[in-house]
Amino acid sequence: MPFDVDPLDVKLSTAIGGRSATALSKGLGLETVGDLLTHYPRRYARLGELTALAELEIDANVTIVAEVLSSEKRVMKAKRGSIVEAKITDGSGILTLTFFNQPYRIDQLVPGVRGMFSGKIGEYKGMRQLAHPNYKLFEDALDDVGVTIARERVLKPIPVYPASAAMPSWAIQQAVEQVLDGLGPLADPVPPSLRSERGLLTYSRALELIHRPQKDADWRSAQSALRFQEAFVLQAALLRQRAVLRASAAAPRIPGTLSAEFDAAMPFTLTGDQTVVGEEIARDMASESPMNRLLQGEVGSGKTLVALRAMLAVADSGGQSALLAPTEVLASQHLRSIAKTLGPDLAARLRPTLLTGQMTVAERRKATLAVVSGNAQIVIGTHALLSDSVSFFDLGLVVVDEQHRFGVEQRETLRQKGKKPPHVLVLTATPIPRTVAMTVFGDLDISTISELPSGRTPIKSFVVPYTNPVLFGRVWSRAAEEISRGRQVFVVCPAIDANVSEPADRLGGESLDSAVSAPPADVPVKKSKIAPMLEMPAAPVQKIANVTEVSAALARNPVLASVRIATLHGRMTSDEKDAIMRSFAQGEIDMLVATTVIEVGVDVPNASVMVVLDAERFGVSQLHQLRGRVGRGGVPGIALFVTNADEETPARERVDVVASTLDGFELAEADLVMRREGDVLSTIQSGGKSSLRLLRVVKDSELIIQAREVAAAVLAVDPELVTHEALRDALRRRLDETEAAFLAKN
Repeated sequence: MPFDVDPLDVKLSTAIGGRSATALSKGLGLETVGDLLTHYPRRYARLGELTALAELEIDANVTIVAEVLSSEKRVMKAKRGSIVEAKITDGSGILTLTFFNQPYRIDQLVPGVRGMFSGKIGEYKGMRQLAHPNYKLFEDALDDVGVTIARERVLKPIPVYPASAAMPSWAIQQAVEQVLDGLGPLADPVPPSLRSERGLLTYSRALELIHRPQKDADWRSAQSALRFQEAFVLQAALLRQRAVLRASAAAPRIPGTLSAEFDAAMPFTLTGDQTVVGEEIARDMASESPMNRLLQGEVGSGKTLVALRAMLAVADSGGQSALLAPTEVLASQHLRSIAKTLGPDLAARLRPTLLTGQMTVAERRKATLAVVSGNAQIVIGTHALLSDSVSFFDLGLVVVDEQHRFGVEQRETLRQKGKKPPHVLVLTATPIPRTVAMTVFGDLDISTISELPSGRTPIKSFVVPYTNPVLFGRVWSRAAEEISRGRQVFVVCPAIDANVSEPADRLGGESLDSAVSAPPADVPVKKSKIAPMLEMPAAPVQKIANVTEVSAALARNPVLASVRIATLHGRMTSDEKDAIMRSFAQGEIDMLVATTVIEVGVDVPNASVMVVLDAERFGVSQLHQLRGRVGRGGVPGIALFVTNADEETPARERVDVVASTLDGFELAEADLVMRREGDVLSTIQSGGKSSLRLLRVVKDSELIIQAREVAAAVLAVDPELVTHEALRDALRRRLDETEAAFLAKN
């Protein structure tokens, strides 16, 4: 197949024809030859090897190898037509194939024949089934006698691809082979000396062997070469962008009188980590290159204080700082906290100003005027800061709180409001494993605060199954005990109201009201910590816990008869949310029933208990963040994760792992292993397609580190990649517009 352009850039409609190209585009997002050839097999099967049917999950899209056990055709009773039903097996489990009005299937699905079957696993009358699956039978692999499959055909790996309904795995394989047949040699992004040093296959050979292996060693060596290439190209992209960012000119911001006054009046001593990180930030901001730093630290580790000291350095030079917060509740809290920390004199001179979408027109006009005139040297706000109507007099520092709550475009919009590129400090309380940070934020400098300020006490965490009414009843009596000691309680639900019902295994079918009622009087309740979880059968479908019904049920619970209960959720107005949080912080509310609007940043030192209902519906980092809301004021914290999930399920595993440790970095690693890392360039930031093909940032951590080192060495000698044309083309090809925008704006 002749190509007038780079072979990998050729459109699939040209390479394989419009019909197949359309199916690959619509179902899998594959547009070019390069897209198709980097759509690698997810695994490899063999003609004589059967898939373990017992491991298949309901609703999973699968491609399996199995043997036909039996088949029958029967006439439908209720309507005209027939049904062909075949049973396939792996030798132990059985799966049913169902076809309506396709009588010819009975002649194809002969008992004893093996093949690949593709479709979505469903369930009918207690039996797992595939309705109208695609399949490809292996009968053409039989020898002349029709009994023995040739040894080489049995051992040859069969690629199994991530597929769609329109393009099953074997159709993708056919398209790949059609492209490979006419492809020819490809330029290799990995320099020859480096490839030779590491003993890697050439790019062309690696693509050939990963898609058309003759033995297992073929695809393994191909994966090794392609995995390193992926890491090398990705790290080169990040390092190149890092250099571009540092080449732009920023205004140096050096601490002066205001900073000295603040440090002298500070009533406590910085932790060692806060001191070190503060010095790193000060060094960055004194430079004429813009700071681009990620600061990660556990909940309550003092990141905001470090950020405030950076804001003072900007104010010392007459500049302004903008703090972008994800919610109005958190923005309002930041305003109060910063004003209090500065003290009345500094606060009056710096005029910390709030700007949110829920402010009145008059309030917003006043705040906007303070910002554009430069009178407000510290500006705190939500997405309202991004409005075209908001201009800054001299924006010198952008602080983004909880970076995972904002998209790339939002951060870039705020950064563009500076006359010169402002320094950027991104805060996160979600710990990031080293290789993830290196891969996702490879163009940022990374600082970490591991120490917690003195006075923070460890939080005890327990998993409570709904299916044990004794333990679940103890949740509310334990909460009442804490309230009787003058402390406060959070109760978090995954939903606001009962508009949506979802499957859940709630208390053997008990109502929500009984689920939050007191335990029976004749059931002894141990005064010790929550006992180990008990194995219980699954229960009927029930509604998920929601703020509206849970708060009403808790109000009827006699154990909580004198408790002052309030609710908080995202449908409330800004004023309503702020009023509730103020009342809770001032001790006027004992128990706050809320959604995850309280997940990030809400600081109530007197809160000692966090109850999370339907905990399996939250992610690892969410549960860790929620737990961090308690135990902040010197009183012991307790986190109770109430769950429907059965033991040894992925959902239960998430809850158990959070309860097992307070180490956020350990949890981040575990979370990564459990859910895999997904996409590191676009999906988690802006919804693009997956960016990692073969690379896995946990398993391949050492490879990523090595690739970064060699990419840095290449760029040090040839920053414009003049003599590395293939690498330059790979960067262009690898980074589609979405991903390139992410790299430029992160």
